[in-house]
Amino acid sequence: MNMRSTPLTRFPLLIFVSLVVLSCSSTTEDLTEALADRMQLESGRLTATGYADIGVQSGNPSQQRILAIRASKIDAYRSLSEQIYGLYIDASTTVGDLVVQNDVIQSRVEGIIYGAEIESVKPISDSAYEVRLSLSQAIANDIKRLYLQSIE
Repeated sequence: MNMRSTPLTRFPLLIFVSLVVLSCSSTTEDLTEALADRMQLESGRLTATGYADIGVQSGNPSQQRILAIRASKIDAYRSLSEQIYGLYIDASTTVGDLVVQNDVIQSRVEGIIYGAEIESVKPISDSAYEVRLSLSQAIANDIKRLYLQSIE
């Protein structure tokens, strides 16, 4: 039996992908509810963890460690931003002769985070650092309120 892909066999995949994309669009109420649920799970604090590789940083070993800590802190801030503001996704797929030739997915997050507290900075191996940040519920609510006012 030839398991060659036909347009009919790809149709269920197309429907699934469409449903996933449509379900990603949320209203401001959904954003508020999701953020509140997340903070309840974390005892009233929104948390994020960032990671960075030591070896890819420039400089001598001491400088590499310092830069890895900074990079992991920035990664944790990005994660906090994603949780509050959401994530912009831009994707494109090129299909020729019913075969995917090029698939590009880009993501972007944009926002302002203030008042985050560093919970921990620790090496997780000889080659990577981890930084864990948290944001109080009051500050997260302020940021969320300002954001929602700006998009209305």
